[in-house]
Amino acid sequence: MKESMWLVFVISFGIMAFLFVFFFQRIVTTSEHNYHLLKETTEAAMYDAIDYSAYRAHRQIRIDREKFVENFVRRFAENASFAESYRIEIYDVYEYPPKVSVQITTLEGGVPTVGADRFHFGIINRIDGILETIY
Repeated sequence: MKESMWLVFVISFGIMAFLFVFFFQRIVTTSEHNYHLLKETTEAAMYDAIDYSAYRAHRQIRIDREKFVENFVRRFAENASFAESYRIEIYDVYEYPPKVSVQITTLEGGVPTVGADRFHFGIINRIDGILETIY
């Protein structure tokens, strides 16, 4: 009887350890994917939003605010995971000098807990980007 209880303990401990590792691996992967997607999308949208007429006229590198937001949302939607829900918050868009601040919040759910269905929390990735070019 004593050996069988140890077997039940080892198997239950193994299952709990597997669930724990699986849960945190999923969180880390989601956060890393969101960070790289945010970084690449912000950079590409800033390059797409450069106002070339202002550069030709005044030799100033400026970005167009509306064009940046449009390009950012389009590029992010093309590459985002359909399994997640995102909230995009664009805080600052300065046209000259080109600077943006963007935050992405992903709602993540966990394993069921006692007395509740699931617990939810947000994974927040924020980036502040300044467009630097050599001209």
